[in-house]
Formats: sequence, C-alpha cells, structure tokens
Amino acid sequence: MSELRPLSQVVGPRATAPPTSLTPADLRAVPSEVVARLRTARCVLTICHENPEADALGAALALALALEVRGARATPVCADPVPELYAFMPAIERFRTEPDPALDYDLIAVLDCGELERVGPVLATDAALFRRVPIVNIDHHKSNPGFGTVNWVDPEAAATCEMVTLLLQVLGVPFTAAERAIADALMAGLVMDTATFQHPNTTPRTLRVAAELVGAGAPLSAISRLLYRTKPDVQLRLFGRVLARIESELDGRLVWSTLTLEDLAATGAVPAFSEGIIDLLAQAKAGQIALLFKEQNGETRLSIRTPDGGPDATLLAARWGGGGHARASGATIRLPLGEAIPVVLAEARGMLGPGESAT
Repeated sequence: MSELRPLSQVVGPRATAPPTSLTPADLRAVPSEVVARLRTARCVLTICHENPEADALGAALALALALEVRGARATPVCADPVPELYAFMPAIERFRTEPDPALDYDLIAVLDCGELERVGPVLATDAALFRRVPIVNIDHHKSNPGFGTVNWVDPEAAATCEMVTLLLQVLGVPFTAAERAIADALMAGLVMDTATFQHPNTTPRTLRVAAELVGAGAPLSAISRLLYRTKPDVQLRLFGRVLARIESELDGRLVWSTLTLEDLAATGAVPAFSEGIIDLLAQAKAGQIALLFKEQNGETRLSIRTPDGGPDATLLAARWGGGGHARASGATIRLPLGEAIPVVLAEARGMLGPGESAT
C-alpha cells in the first residue's frame, strides 16, 4: 500500500483555534475517578484490542500522547501489528506489540475492549503485570462487563475516541498538542466507527466532539477518504469475491456472505482488508440482519450489522460469547465455517420470525 502517505502530505493548511462546542453536560459524563487515576499516574500502559481498527488505535494512541504532554510516561500497545491501512496516522509508529519491560507501570488503561481478553495474548504473557497494576477500563461496547478497577463504559458514545476526546478536555490537554497527532488519531476513530457520521450511533454530542477536533486541525475530509474511499486493488478484488456470493432469505431480511482463506490467497489480500465488507452487506434494502462469516483456521469470525430499529445485534453475538453494539457486533465461533453457518442462520431466523424463504 505504498500509495498511502502521511496526513501532512495530503492536507492543506490547518485551523489553529479550536471552537468551544462541548457543553458542561458533555464534560460531566467523564467520571471523576477516571480523571483522578490518570492525573496521578506516572507510567501508563494504554492498550487496545487485537485485530485493531481506527477507534481502538486512535483512542490508545491519543491517550498515550496526552499523558506524555502532562509529563507522564506512556506506552501505546496493540498485540497485533498496526494494519497498513492506518499508516497515515501521525505517530502510529509508537505502537508496540507488548509492554516495555524497562518501564514500571503504575496504571493500565484498556481502551475499546468489550472484555479484557480482547487485548490478546499479552494478557497471558504479561499476566503478572495485569494482576498487579490497576486497570482503567474505557469503552463504548454495550456488552462490556466492567472488568476494570475503575470503569467508564458509555454505550451511548459512538466511539471510544469520542470518550477520550471528552476526557482530554477535562484533563486540560490541547487537541493541538503532539503536533496535532492527538486530534488526528481521535478523528480517525470517530470517522471509522460512524462511517463518517452516517451511522445511527452519531449523536449531537458526537458532532460537537468532531467540531472540537476539526477546530484543532484534524482533516476530516482527508481521513474519511483514506479510511473509506482509498483501497488497493487486491482489497477491491476481495470485496468482489465476497459480494458475488451474497445470499438472502426471509424476503431479503436476512443477508449473508462468506470470506474464506482461499479468497485471501486468491487475491493476495490480508485479513485486515476485510474491513468494510459487512457494511456493504448491511446496505441491502430490506435487510434486518446482515452477517459476514470469516474463515479462521478451524474457527469462524462472525460480524453482524442491523439497521436502526432492527434486532439487537448483541443478542445474536452473545450466543457465542461475543458482543459489541446494538447495531454492530461480532463473535468468534469455535466451529469451522461450514458448521458455523447453519447454526448462526438458524438463530438469526428465530430473531426475525417467519417469512417467505428465498435465495
């Protein structure tokens, strides 16, 4: 993906004076104990979930940079390497795949993880660290059980980056700090989790948060183009294979497709290139439940989308220990692709009720 360039090379002059869009009620949403923990911490591990996307990466990176602005030490960590799709984000190279063994962390901030296990193998390899150090859990997934020492779970937030933006305002860290890498990281998360403010999770507060970041110089248009309208040829070929085998039933209310390991091999794509396919399936006119089944070495990764007013996607994902949001959820099913599909379809049919079946 050599065509991707840093944002500094693809945007023009940036704004210098942020607006003051956030309301007192917006800022009161930030728990005082979260603020207190972060203000007193001197060495913080900010960690997001494995198989990351822009909201996870943006939240962990922005918080780490902000804590450094305040004089603390911070390490942004993701168990998996950062996908090339996000190479444009300033300071993204700061991510490590494991904690820095030379640092003595006194706080762990877990961001955008519906459950602690979502941080990946680092939870086992650094088990003593996670047992010893207090955890601040910052997340917007409805299914989050509250696994932290301190928990801030806000399912009304469109993105964890929305929450971190409010947090940094309370902490007094300018969004223009770190050469505006903070604003860019937070905007990338907002754009990704709202599809550039098109999803129904976008609220007036989401737009006020976005206004702050745009005012700080975050290039909304450029980030949206890089995340949603810039794809390498191999990714487009992958999309084509998956969309070509779309199936539906129950008068089009249930829509699904599959992504196999053979699809990846045939196109030369990597698993991260599947990002966005489920949202295309969800555009089916009559669709009430859209499913993407992804083959993963003897297991199946399930992505679920439902429209505003449709079934709660978390209820379906929960059948296999997954979770997420009412409109976007996922789960890992401990069955091979061919066995997982009929099991999931049966559950989805039950949620939708009877209808004329057709393919």
